Amino acid sequence: MPNLSAHYRHTKIIATLGPATSSDEKLIELIQAGVDVVRLNMAHGSPEWVIEIVATIRRISNQINRQVAVMMDVKGPEIRTGLVEHPIELKKGDQLMLVTKNAQSMEGSSIPVVDVNYEGFPDAVEIGATVLVDSGLMRWKVVSKTDSSVTCEVRTNGTLSSRRHINLPGVHVDLPALTEKDQVDLRAGVEAGIDFVALSFVRRAEDIHQLRRFLAAEDSDARIIAKIEEQAGVRNMAEIIKASDAVMVARGDLGIEIDLPKLPLVQTQLVKACQAEGKPVIIATHLLESMIESPIPTRAEISDVCNAVREQADAVMLSGETTTGDYPIESVDTLVSIIQEIEPSVSAELNDDIELHEPKSKMLRAAAMLAQDLASEDGKQSGIVVFTRSGFLAYVLGALRPRGVPIFAFTDVESTFRQTLLPWGVEPFLINFSDDPEKTIADAMNTLRQKGWVSSGTWLVVITNALAHQEVIDTMQLRRV
Repeated sequence: MPNLSAHYRHTKIIATLGPATSSDEKLIELIQAGVDVVRLNMAHGSPEWVIEIVATIRRISNQINRQVAVMMDVKGPEIRTGLVEHPIELKKGDQLMLVTKNAQSMEGSSIPVVDVNYEGFPDAVEIGATVLVDSGLMRWKVVSKTDSSVTCEVRTNGTLSSRRHINLPGVHVDLPALTEKDQVDLRAGVEAGIDFVALSFVRRAEDIHQLRRFLAAEDSDARIIAKIEEQAGVRNMAEIIKASDAVMVARGDLGIEIDLPKLPLVQTQLVKACQAEGKPVIIATHLLESMIESPIPTRAEISDVCNAVREQADAVMLSGETTTGDYPIESVDTLVSIIQEIEPSVSAELNDDIELHEPKSKMLRAAAMLAQDLASEDGKQSGIVVFTRSGFLAYVLGALRPRGVPIFAFTDVESTFRQTLLPWGVEPFLINFSDDPEKTIADAMNTLRQKGWVSSGTWLVVITNALAHQEVIDTMQLRRV
């Protein structure tokens, strides 16, 4: 497709900010390398940092004339160990005691005693249950418990430091979907103007509804991304996907919660379920983990990213690679090169699994097919132009996965513009809409030509609406640039 911007990819890239990428210089490099969405991990962030960093992102985006969306990933209802004065070396067969904050003093105990932040911990676990700590690197077995303490036997050697995350596979944890910290962070995020909220450890649709009510009360139109990272979330994926605006396959904790060999199957299941509902899906965690310390990825990591692209996930996400890694920009460059190499090899068939019960979806499918047919004639350039204020039409078109043709989404709503940076294949533009539809279409065509997205003579499928007999109707037109 000649004259198409070098940045264009169907698959979007999300990068997490951290010490390695928070400076102005690194942010500029990160955005110019091709990042579409910037993630703020609130497990390590404060409300003050959010206000400051979002303002910095907006300033730099305007400075280099390339906009990115901002996702706040709230910490969620995590179970963690407390502070330890010195790291505790644990060997197989050792014992230690986990105590809640209302426990009696354990001074003089013959085994290490460590706080846990969940008061219901003793009730949640049974004797013989497995406790996984620090991303599953340490495995303990519950051997006894009281109302306020749990004694565990160490099954794998390890070193316990402060605030390590605890997983209880298959155990229902009675924690709120939104913690007090989450609410404080979210208010700062809303003030700063975040575009997406990623909700951690989503277990049921009501978790999403609760967050949506909170955002509505704060007058925020941020879209909600459900993170699937525990067994309950997998079991309830259908209702969660329907309730959310997008889904993240959070493979870190998910790989601890379920048997590792099942993880690729669950990933595929989640991707297909999201596509069937027309909801964007993000593949996250460990994509290029070795690039935290290495300038090049492993062959297995390349294959993993390739698989995500072939499954037609909407986005792939970097975490440690861009927060504390030694090669954050190289990691983004690697994703870009893999995506651009693999995407042309993916099937050109439209997504037939989408089950949107919307009259407009039939028209949008026809538009996508027409654009594909135009593009396939002698390798000609084509594309789909859509005008939207809510972003709905752009999201549906992305869900249909039209291969080889970009989806140009024009809007006059700034938040919608940034929120359409996430779905597959959508390239958004912010322009003023005129009362005269013809002028709006002409302005869109000029924008595409001036920015180098199309060349003169290109045929585009244009989706807009018109007033006929006092009724607004959707139209599909063929327009030549």
